[in-house]
Amino acid sequence: MLADFFILLKQELVVTAIIFLLLFIKLGKDRSNETLLGIINLLLFLNFASGFCCSQDGMLFNDMFHTNPLIVLEKNILNLAIWLISLQSYSWLKTHKHVIEFYLLLLSTLLGMFFMISSGNLLMFYLGLEMSTIPLAAAANFDLTKRKSSEAAMKLIISSAFSSALLLFGISLLFGTTGTLVLTELPAHLSANPLQIFAFILVLSGFAFKISAVPFHLWTADVYEGAPVAVTAYLSVVSKAAVLFVFVSVLYNAFKPLADVWYNMLFILSLATIIIGNLFAIRQDNFKRFLAFSSIAQVGFILLGISGSSQTGTASVIYFILIYVFSNLAAFGVISLVSAVKGKENISDYKAFYTTNPLLSWVITIALFSLAGVPPTAGFFGKFFLLTAGAAKGNYWWIGIAALNMVVSFYYYLRVVKAIFMDSNEQPIEKISIPNYSKLALIICVAGIIITGLASCVYDYIYSLSSGL
Repeated sequence: MLADFFILLKQELVVTAIIFLLLFIKLGKDRSNETLLGIINLLLFLNFASGFCCSQDGMLFNDMFHTNPLIVLEKNILNLAIWLISLQSYSWLKTHKHVIEFYLLLLSTLLGMFFMISSGNLLMFYLGLEMSTIPLAAAANFDLTKRKSSEAAMKLIISSAFSSALLLFGISLLFGTTGTLVLTELPAHLSANPLQIFAFILVLSGFAFKISAVPFHLWTADVYEGAPVAVTAYLSVVSKAAVLFVFVSVLYNAFKPLADVWYNMLFILSLATIIIGNLFAIRQDNFKRFLAFSSIAQVGFILLGISGSSQTGTASVIYFILIYVFSNLAAFGVISLVSAVKGKENISDYKAFYTTNPLLSWVITIALFSLAGVPPTAGFFGKFFLLTAGAAKGNYWWIGIAALNMVVSFYYYLRVVKAIFMDSNEQPIEKISIPNYSKLALIICVAGIIITGLASCVYDYIYSLSSGL
């Protein structure tokens, strides 16, 4: 029994152990940042590797916590993402005064996300959500000398508080009308009466805030711009992925009796999110704001895939998020290096970037091609499977509009590529020395973009795990 407890809680316990170990290191003698970062990156790699060992199905705490191979895979994707972000942040963190504190905040949010993904109860989900949000607001303010960083933290905490209030109000109404918060028991008590539909709208609004779906996206660009690049990458990839994992599970299981209701809502949210995200991305010059609206548009495609309400929908969403991790972090890896070394974050600064930094230019180009969905990058296959899952309901107008918006997205992604390779600049960004940690992260991201697209076994594996959802 005790062995089962440790196996089921393995990933949470490993993250907790790393948090305590970092606290002990903080209390001990001072070490150089280079040494600390070496230790931490090793620990994060071991955390990622441990996710592939000794996994099993099961429930704990009176069914409030549950796990299965698909949930383990979702947590491993988050572990991979935080390790890559850590590797990419080496140039920034090696001169920072509070390295350990930064990782304590990120790992605390990761632990909250793990409990959120494994929650079998809406109250457990809410506690995990809050645990993953509050430390993240502090991390957004980690550039302590920059006013924009403080502004980003303030906007994040206010918007998160508002969305959490909506979510909690919706949960309370659901409990009042059904008498339960257990996700597996909710379907038997849902009858699509007006109060339950209103409660679901509140819950959906809370999720939409967290994933930056239009019209709940207004905080995203300002927070992405003001936060440090590492935190922006974490918000864009890890935080969003965790909420989407839960969102799929909750819609397909707990709210299955309301499928006709939430399908129409996803239709409106998806189209608005894709169109608004694309239109605003065209206008951006700051790279972090550009990727903010790019990520908003990507969420629209994910909502389209979720609408399929099938095993294909589940597999396509998880597959696309894995691709999104590699693609977005490849782009953020280059931006992080340039920002840390040169302090430049605008697209206009990257004019003629290829003349001095050809390797980094190709990395960010491959990443942008994947985000745009250009074959043979993995992003093309990811969006293809999302469109295929959405087409299961036969709403081809929806699919057609989404496909046309993919063409629109080519314009603003290629605009960046044009600036890098074709535009002239009398003073291009000087050649940047790439640290080994950052180089490793970029290699993994580029390899992931290529391999996850061309190796069909990746999607097949995710599809096989999705059968039990």
